[in-house]
Amino acid sequence: MQSFELDKSDILKIRKALEEDDSALKALVAEYHPSEIAILFEGLPQESRERIISILPAEVASEVISEMDAEFHPEKLLENLHPERRSEIVEELDYDDATDIISQLPEEQQQEILEELDEEDASNIRSLLKYDDDTAGGLMNTQVIKISMKLMKKDALELVIQQSEEMEEFYTINVIDDKNVLRGIVSLKDIIKARNNVRIEEIIKTDFVFVKADTDQEEVARLISQYNLTSIPVVDDNMHLLGRITFDDVIDVMEEENTEDILKISGVSEDEELAGNWKEAVKSRLPWLILNLGTAFLAASVIRYFDSSIARMGILAGYMVMIAGMGGNAATQALAVTVRRISLNDLTDNQAYRTVLKEFTVGLINGASIGFVIFLFAVFYDGNPMLGLVIFVAMTGNLIIAGMAGSSIPLMLKRVGIDPAIASSIIITTFTDVFGFLLLLGLASKLLL
Repeated sequence: MQSFELDKSDILKIRKALEEDDSALKALVAEYHPSEIAILFEGLPQESRERIISILPAEVASEVISEMDAEFHPEKLLENLHPERRSEIVEELDYDDATDIISQLPEEQQQEILEELDEEDASNIRSLLKYDDDTAGGLMNTQVIKISMKLMKKDALELVIQQSEEMEEFYTINVIDDKNVLRGIVSLKDIIKARNNVRIEEIIKTDFVFVKADTDQEEVARLISQYNLTSIPVVDDNMHLLGRITFDDVIDVMEEENTEDILKISGVSEDEELAGNWKEAVKSRLPWLILNLGTAFLAASVIRYFDSSIARMGILAGYMVMIAGMGGNAATQALAVTVRRISLNDLTDNQAYRTVLKEFTVGLINGASIGFVIFLFAVFYDGNPMLGLVIFVAMTGNLIIAGMAGSSIPLMLKRVGIDPAIASSIIITTFTDVFGFLLLLGLASKLLL
């Protein structure tokens, strides 16, 4: 199946069908997969989305809502639906998806929806609502396959079949004791292959990966990726089984975390929605730009200190731009690599040292290479070998500083408990600008004037 890309012709067809009766609209929408409808919703106004959701079968409507990006507010589609229709859709959702969507509504509306559901569904969703969205508890689904470790093979298989009837898919079977304490996991394949007189406790895997309910979602994603798991059980502090997290849930988490890191590195708040309007963008970015302005005054003060040198040798102004720009680019490269390494796994002291040493080496080689090119330019174009030497030393030194700052600053911020993606870029830009100007103008003042 080929990936679906939003096309103007699809939007036009949907909008034309919206002008006709519900039967024509329903026939057209039936041609699309629920995930494709969710993408089409991005180009439609809220009232059109609500009309389409209202005519879709409850099972399909629930899939569409669960596939929508959070920034397009799928929860708003539930607000104006008839209570009976709304409960039909919510009951078709997996508990984790239903919780994610309902949690975005005001408290009063949350309770209203929960009161419309049957007791079991409402109880499961309420139990998930108490967890933070970015934890394993907020990510998990309470629908699990679990069997007692005391069961014989035949009885265990019958229980697995019985429990799986209400589940779309499952990957591992959780084995518990009489107190619902998780003792291990077992695959369906191992149960089928086992002898008929075997108890489950004889074939379970007791060395397994699990997470606590308060584990951060990024750590959950890292564990599933590291151990190539299809799902991971969630337990409380006493190892009582609470639920499971599957790899498809983690894909969304990894996309969310990567987007968050990219925005932070760029000085954009994680609260800014990618599809938001200009007011939201200004509100999100302006504080960071004001902070960046403060650091820019520090770099400007260096230039003001050497204003007499620049006045006597105006050509330095042109080279200042080159050195600051190259330093900023080099620092951003080192920062991106280091933040990515930190996000994938916590670096040991030795790994952190090797990371900084690597960036020092890269900065030295790249700085010397680029500096040499500018040295030749200064010699043949400006006819000033000494100017070329000053620029060579300044460029090499600034790229070394850029590499070391880009790698060491996020590591230090991580060590003291500050998200390295938030403040690193602004601090590093200040480093490369200030030290780049100091090296160039300081050396020029001593050697050329």
